[in-house]
Amino acid sequence: QVQLVESGGGLVQAGGSLRLPCAAPGRTFNSLSMGWSRQPPGKEREFVAFVNWSGGYTYYADSVKGRFTISRDNAKNTVYLEMNSLKPEDTAVYYCAAGPTSMIGMLTAIAAYDYWGQGTQVTVSS
Repeated sequence: QVQLVESGGGLVQAGGSLRLPCAAPGRTFNSLSMGWSRQPPGKEREFVAFVNWSGGYTYYADSVKGRFTISRDNAKNTVYLEMNSLKPEDTAVYYCAAGPTSMIGMLTAIAAYDYWGQGTQVTVSS
């Protein structure tokens, strides 16, 4: 079992920035693929960003490319989502997720991730 704990959400004005950490205590963190997804109000959960086990490969949804950065620190068992130039349409509950070491071909698929955090609310005001 992998426990994931997100933090760092809050209310920010459009154009602002937030950094979301997700802690994953345990010895298996550096073998896990990690991702961030979000669920806007009244909509389905959608993929946001992915980082592989080493941090050497990342992938982003088109809607956040160039504004968001995913990274990980395996020494701290933590994955981060740095969000810049935030827009009101970025308002959502953001979830951290963990998946198997290799997720080639399915890293954007919500159902491919095995473990989820409880989510953290991000609200962007216009």
